[in-house]
Amino acid sequence: MLDNGLRIASQIVIPVREIEVSAIRAQGAGGQNVNKVASAVHIRFDIKGSSLPEFCKNRLLGTSDHHITKEGVIVIKAQQHRSQEKNRDDGLNRLRRIILKAMAVQKKRKKTMPTQISRIKRLDGKTRRGQIKNLRRNIREI
Repeated sequence: MLDNGLRIASQIVIPVREIEVSAIRAQGAGGQNVNKVASAVHIRFDIKGSSLPEFCKNRLLGTSDHHITKEGVIVIKAQQHRSQEKNRDDGLNRLRRIILKAMAVQKKRKKTMPTQISRIKRLDGKTRRGQIKNLRRNIREI
């Protein structure tokens, strides 16, 4: 996956030198190896100092993802698996998904108007409901 870089899209590849991968000890239960083996992976990626295109940097910095710090660094901790290699691949996949999600362009919403029949049906329903409630009221004797 990281032979010459992390491929994000067909034209976008992040070089290996821009992604900081460090092994740390995983939290939680792990048996005898929990205090000996560093199987979790910490991935740091500096958005501002990266070779990503400017539009991609701006989109990433504008998103409100909890992995992105105020300084513009993406921090991912991967500790799902027991092996360091699987956690590394998982963390890099998550980094790739964050970048792809920021690059995706949302479709513009087209404003629509309700049809005349749907408006009539809605108002009929409201009238019927009001009549039902009116019948439940206490009847005063005159």
